Amino acid sequence: MTDHFAGDDRTMRERMLAGDFYLADDPELEALMARAAVLAERYRADFTEDYEAARKHLEELLGELGEGVFIRPPLYVDYGSNIRIGARSFANHGLVALDVAPIVIGEDVQIGPNVQLLTPTHPVEPGPRRDKLEAAKPITIDDNVWIGGGAIVCPGVRIGENTVVGAGAVVVKDLPANVVAVGNPAKVIRTIGG
Repeated sequence: MTDHFAGDDRTMRERMLAGDFYLADDPELEALMARAAVLAERYRADFTEDYEAARKHLEELLGELGEGVFIRPPLYVDYGSNIRIGARSFANHGLVALDVAPIVIGEDVQIGPNVQLLTPTHPVEPGPRRDKLEAAKPITIDDNVWIGGGAIVCPGVRIGENTVVGAGAVVVKDLPANVVAVGNPAKVIRTIGG
């Protein structure tokens, strides 16, 4: 393995948060991922029996949780702490939110089942990829967006206010406000009222 980090004394977490290449098999990052997995499992376990207790786990897991947010478990995250969700947003079962970079979800967002919000990226070149380098780009979902079930939002994407993303769509580039986008890759098929 080539020393990709020669002369850089930042921790892997610092590199990750800066959006630079880093290695995920780092003890600090592994401990943070383990913590997130425990909190997500506690949330799932308490959800049907004691929602108030479950919500406390969710508040501890996520970086910011707005008033009236409702997420149906299971919820899968890398760290949780890099996720901010605005008031009254809803996510159905099976949300995968890989928050190596920040994921910002606005207010009144509706997320269907089995949606994936994927911030991690990997090198295209085979050598650095073999060396297990990864980086990430943030995802932003503006207010009042609806993301249909099974949709995938790729690294670095912003979805504009009021936009609807069709079920199963793969969003590889920014979508403007007030549109409907469907397909793979997602394409705008019409505008909607604001």
